[in-house]
Amino acid sequence: MRLLLIAFCISLFHLPVSAQESMKNYSEAFTLIEVWLDAQKDFDRLPGLSAAVIEDQEVLWSGAVGLSNPSTNLPSTDTTLCSICSISKLFTAVAIMKLYDEGKLRLDDRIEDLLPAYKVQQKHPDSGPITVRSLLTHSGGLPREAAYPYWTGPDFPFPTRSEIDSKLEEQETLYPASTYFQYSNLGLTLLGEIVEEISGQSYEEYVEENILKPLGLSDTRPFMPEALYGGKLAIGYSAIKRSGTRDKVNFFQANGIAPAAGFSSNVLDLGKFASWQFRLRDTSATEILKPSTLKNMHLVHWTNPDWKNTWGLGFNVFKGSDGSTWVGHGGSCPGYRSDLKLDLKNKKAYAVMINASGTDPGKYAKGIKGILDKAETIHTDSTQGEINLEAYAGYYSTEPWWGEVYVSSWNGKLVLLDLPTDEPAEAMHIYKHLEGDSFERIKEDGTPGFVITFVRDNDGVFTHFTMNDNHRYKIMR
Repeated sequence: MRLLLIAFCISLFHLPVSAQESMKNYSEAFTLIEVWLDAQKDFDRLPGLSAAVIEDQEVLWSGAVGLSNPSTNLPSTDTTLCSICSISKLFTAVAIMKLYDEGKLRLDDRIEDLLPAYKVQQKHPDSGPITVRSLLTHSGGLPREAAYPYWTGPDFPFPTRSEIDSKLEEQETLYPASTYFQYSNLGLTLLGEIVEEISGQSYEEYVEENILKPLGLSDTRPFMPEALYGGKLAIGYSAIKRSGTRDKVNFFQANGIAPAAGFSSNVLDLGKFASWQFRLRDTSATEILKPSTLKNMHLVHWTNPDWKNTWGLGFNVFKGSDGSTWVGHGGSCPGYRSDLKLDLKNKKAYAVMINASGTDPGKYAKGIKGILDKAETIHTDSTQGEINLEAYAGYYSTEPWWGEVYVSSWNGKLVLLDLPTDEPAEAMHIYKHLEGDSFERIKEDGTPGFVITFVRDNDGVFTHFTMNDNHRYKIMR
């Protein structure tokens, strides 16, 4: 039954022609990604998850598992909208840097010189100035939040801009400016207010006209579209409880905190946002920003004294395992988690959205990348083309020791994927055909491992396989 479900789900996943032409064995990797996500959705008890992989200007893969609205059994798709919460900060950073490109502000401008409402008390007399740059890098020493309990349920009372401003004089700095990293929703909120002050437009109008519309991000909004809630906009759910269940979270609107946490979008639009960045880095022409400005945003502008936080202008900047530079941002709002990561060297981006709190979208982005990386390191093996590997495909029980193992074809061999797993690339085991229904494991160092043998019933149907003289019974096709 589950493979029938997966076959149906696969039809929902988009494979552009250009991706099909250059997939480098990706088709089997895509299947394994879909199998893994479907299993993790159940084991991690997620309502729904959507994801996309971007390769430069193309959608390499996208899809979804689970439900965006469990009460109506509405399936999640790659067009399902979610709150992207703190990924909103990237759009605010782009808005600020557009004003910078136009000569309307400088990175080292003092916040009090740009924003009349700014009245946060400087607790440290020896502090340097709090600047646009220090707010973009979360090093201004400001409190994390405005003076309201808006992360408190069940109603999440997000304040308006005027309410935020009215309490600024009651707040004080935590550290001297440019001393420590202190993530601050208040800081990015104030940058949104600066966009309004300098442009003469509302923050929402400025972002729509100068970023979203030019990039064709028709499903990205600087607010949560309440009319679409429960339909195209997924219902958000709580972190998992001891009972193993999740509660529905009330709808919220970020109001004055929108520049830091108020946007909604889907994985395909975040993919377009990533493609714009890859495109702009490769040209000399201005598209919203000057190429040099975006590259500057992707550079490290702040390193914490403990060397654990490196931040660009609005972007988290970090090093990949191969030494490449990655940029991006995560998001966590009531009922939603999201992640957007860009590999600048290899021009790949990964977007993941989950309509539940207490989850880790970065884990799924990492897992998807790991499977694709495995596909890129292999070459077609034609020596076993006469074997019908699909006959062995399916789910086999590993209870009570673990959950399941999924068997499928992989580059002319068999792959066994242990489920559940947070690191699917590490849980993939490759087997080459020996004879009959027997296969031998190929270890990471290329040396042979133990042998597994598939067993048929009297009708010739595979019922289980043996491994070290023990049995793993098929539980579903």
